[in-house]
Amino acid sequence: MATHKEYNGWFNYETWAVNLWMDNDEGSQSYWREIAQEVYDRAESDKTFSRDERATLDLEDRLKSEHEEQQPDLGCTLWADLLSAAMSEVNWYEIAEHYIADVDKEAEEEEEENGEEVQS
Repeated sequence: MATHKEYNGWFNYETWAVNLWMDNDEGSQSYWREIAQEVYDRAESDKTFSRDERATLDLEDRLKSEHEEQQPDLGCTLWADLLSAAMSEVNWYEIAEHYIADVDKEAEEEEEENGEEVQS
């Protein structure tokens, strides 16, 4: 049974490292904060998930797929295997949860209360 070892308050080293790189670059940080806001604005609660949970799940999928698309093709090598193994350990949900926690959850509600149309 595989276990994880927490690192600097994150699920594991791999999760911490990916989040660090995402937050360390201003362009990347801004991009993911905007994406998180868009995902939250489109998310709706249902019988199973709250709005926050649905947004976190949707952002988790987006984070994972975009990072997989950016992963360099290293061919069939030791380095490719190690990179794939490390990336498979990333807790994408935890990173998504971190970004969703910081979205503006009141902006859309205030616009709706004021009768303004919300743009998607």
